[in-house]
Amino acid sequence: MKTYVLFLLFSITAWAGPREQAFKLHNRLTGVPPKPDVLLVMEDHIRSGEPERAAEVAVQDPRFYNIVLKNWIKPWTNRERTNRVELNDYVATVLGVIRDDIPFDRILYDDIIYTVNDTTAPAYSNTSNAHYSNVESRNVDLEANLIGQTQSTLTGLPATSGVITTRAAGAAFYSAGTNRRINRFTFINYLCKDYEDLHDITIPDYRVRRDVERNPGGDSRTYKNKCVGCHAGQDALAGAFAHYDFVDNGLVYTPLKVVTKMNHNNYYPEGFVTSTDSWINTWATGQNAVLGWRGATQGNGVKSLYQMFAKSKAFSQCMSKKVFELVCLKEAINPDDKAAVETNAAAFEKDNQYNLKKLIVRTSARCVTNE
Repeated sequence: MKTYVLFLLFSITAWAGPREQAFKLHNRLTGVPPKPDVLLVMEDHIRSGEPERAAEVAVQDPRFYNIVLKNWIKPWTNRERTNRVELNDYVATVLGVIRDDIPFDRILYDDIIYTVNDTTAPAYSNTSNAHYSNVESRNVDLEANLIGQTQSTLTGLPATSGVITTRAAGAAFYSAGTNRRINRFTFINYLCKDYEDLHDITIPDYRVRRDVERNPGGDSRTYKNKCVGCHAGQDALAGAFAHYDFVDNGLVYTPLKVVTKMNHNNYYPEGFVTSTDSWINTWATGQNAVLGWRGATQGNGVKSLYQMFAKSKAFSQCMSKKVFELVCLKEAINPDDKAAVETNAAAFEKDNQYNLKKLIVRTSARCVTNE
C-alpha cells in the first residue's frame, strides 16, 4: 500500500511540471489535447525555459483557427455578441489576417477580405452568406484554405474599410437604424468601451442630429445631463457612414447621395443635418483623451475614421485584454495581470507590427507557466 501511495505521489509530481503546462497550453490554444509527439516537443520547450516556442507549436494546429479563434471572433460580428452564428466574411477576414501575420490594425481600414478556396462551395456573393455557410457545414479546413483578396475588386464597393465594410457587418450593423450601431460596436469590439463608458456632458453638441429630442419628457435637463453625454461624441463621428446602407441583403455605397436614414425623424429641426461624410472626434479631448488618440482626429469617410481607431492606444490595450481573457480564462484584475496586459499591448504595437498571433503566443505562455 505504501509503495502504491509513493508511486501515485511521484506520478502527480511528475505530471505537475512542464508536461502539465504543455498539455494545458495546447488545450487552451486548440480546444483539444496534444498528440504524444507534440506534447513531448512542447514539454521540452517549456523545460528549457522557452514557453513561447511551445505556444508556437500549438498554434500550428488547424484547430487553433477552425475552433478556438473562429468561435472567439464570431461574437464581434453580431448585435447579440454570440458565437451561435454562421461563418461569414467578417470572421474569415479576421482569421486570415491573423494566420498571415498581417498587422492587425489593418483589419479596420485595409482594402482586404478573405474567402475560402473551395471549388464546390457557392461563389462569394454580395447578397448571400452561402459561400461561408457551405464551407462551414462541410468542415472545410479554414487554416489551409483561406485566401486574401482585394475587397473593392471582389465586391465592387468603391469605399472599403476592412471588416467594417463586409457583408456581415452590413447585415448586423447597417440594417435599419441610423448608422449609429456600426460605430458603437466598433468601440465595444476594438476599444473595449461602450458609449456609457465614454459619457461626457462637457463636450460641444453642435453635431447632435435632429432625431435626438432636446426636451425629452418635457425637461431639457435630461438632454443636457444625460443624452448629450453620448450623442455629442457619437453623432460627431457618424458622418463617416453617410453613404452606406444595407439594402436587399447587401451593403451599398452611394457616393453622391447621403442615405435617407441619416436624417430621419426630425424631432429638433435645428439639429445637425448630415450632408457629407465628414467626421470629427470630439472625444479626443476631455476625459476620453485617455484612450490615446493619435494622428488626425477629423476627416472624411470610414477609412480615415478607422485608421484613427486602429492607431489609438486603446485599440492595442483592448486587443491585449481580449487575448488575455481568451487564453488565461479570467479577467485581468490583480496588479500583476493588469501590468502584463499593458506590457503586451506595448509589445503588440511596437514598430507598427500589430501581430495578433504573437500577442496570443506571448500571453498564453505567460499565463500557463505562471498558474
